[in-house]
Amino acid sequence: MIIPVVLAGGSGTRLWPMSREFYPKQLLNLTGEYTMIQNTLLRLNDFEKMAPPIIIGNENQRFIVDQQFAEVNIRPSEIFLEPVGRNTAPAVAIAALKAVSMDSESLILVLPADHLIDNVQKFHDALRTAECFAEQGFLVTFGIVPDRPEIGYGYIRKGEPAQDLIGDSLNGLNKAYTLHEFVEKPDLQTAKKYLETGDYCWNSGMFMFKAATVIEELRRYVPDIINSCEKAFKNGHSEQGCFYLDQVSFGECPSDSIDYAVMERTERGIMVPLDAGWDDLGSWEALWNVGDKDAAGNVISGDVICVDVEDSLINAQSRLVTVLGLKNLAVVETPDALLISSLSDTQGVKKIVEMLKADYRKEAQVHKKIFQSWGFVETVEAGENFQIRKVTVFPQASFDLNGHSYRAVNWMILEGEARLKIDAKSVELSTHQSFSLAFSKTIKLENGNQTPLVFIEVASGNLTGKDHFGVNF
Repeated sequence: MIIPVVLAGGSGTRLWPMSREFYPKQLLNLTGEYTMIQNTLLRLNDFEKMAPPIIIGNENQRFIVDQQFAEVNIRPSEIFLEPVGRNTAPAVAIAALKAVSMDSESLILVLPADHLIDNVQKFHDALRTAECFAEQGFLVTFGIVPDRPEIGYGYIRKGEPAQDLIGDSLNGLNKAYTLHEFVEKPDLQTAKKYLETGDYCWNSGMFMFKAATVIEELRRYVPDIINSCEKAFKNGHSEQGCFYLDQVSFGECPSDSIDYAVMERTERGIMVPLDAGWDDLGSWEALWNVGDKDAAGNVISGDVICVDVEDSLINAQSRLVTVLGLKNLAVVETPDALLISSLSDTQGVKKIVEMLKADYRKEAQVHKKIFQSWGFVETVEAGENFQIRKVTVFPQASFDLNGHSYRAVNWMILEGEARLKIDAKSVELSTHQSFSLAFSKTIKLENGNQTPLVFIEVASGNLTGKDHFGVNF
């Protein structure tokens, strides 16, 4: 049995303003119908032996992750929520502990949630090669065959061919190599030399190994990490379909990558080269590279008009965007932010996000649409004495509120029906109906139907005290 382990806790700051801390790039549909995290699992559909996945994420993204899996009929065996980020070694440790508890002989396939892989068949071929080695106790990493001198990735240098280590098990599948060395991100001249030799691959961050084997290696090289993770796993608890790792134990865990902690030190390391149209989509330039271009070399999304524009990426999310007489630009518009950058400098977007965080700007963390367990809330407009929001409640969902502190709160039902309980009374809400919510009344809204409930909320007047309603559902 192979258990996919999806690492879904990243923030994707280089794709701001679409990617935010609480809604990162893995949750976006950047290259088609499905989001990055959905594609990570959908591309495994036709591979035999795949068990339900384990997801490692954080609390800020739990509702939208669960909703996105439901959209494609995927039910993880477990969603682990990290109270703090501790890099990939603890995440792999937690997943391995869970996998061993399910099946002591299980393999785990560790996958970042935000990668693009064009050729699924070649990816599956590499997985079959990796499986042959992992079954015999080797720790396998996937090295991306480079097609350019890239300075944004770490590299892995091939060692000796590894086929003889497992006899005839490969049966003509992909080649594999021992690990000679891991090297950090190079300068351009060094990257060109790596490409010329053919001995180096990009470090993909994807792995396959027996869960029990990686636990052994973690215990050998970084016992503090595995010990902390065992405590966090043992003392954690399940709630709302997720597993919350113990905050104290996991907080004491050292932060380290699985590369540094194990793969660079193990004597059991194997690399399987992967040439399958891979990209980590780590910048707007990367999205331009893989996007469908028009005759002028532009990648355009949304309501966009371009005149005399060449080799640019223009992405409009909420309004008309017009661009005139420019070249090699990234223009990305969202309802609350606009990025304009030279296309070749979009790696520097991270600096903008750091400045936003330093100024405590909410645009670094959230969009105007906020997801909850029961639906989502979109801010339409807000001022000093008012707030207008569009609220969507999922089918068969409900929420409770302790009351609001605005002078007035009114709802206009746009779609659907629901039952609103106010103290001991019940009110049936339906399309086109308006309703005023009395000050500081406890309510419960229940959408027992098979369609969403959508309404506009208008909250107005100065707050009379701590706001429980107009800000936080």
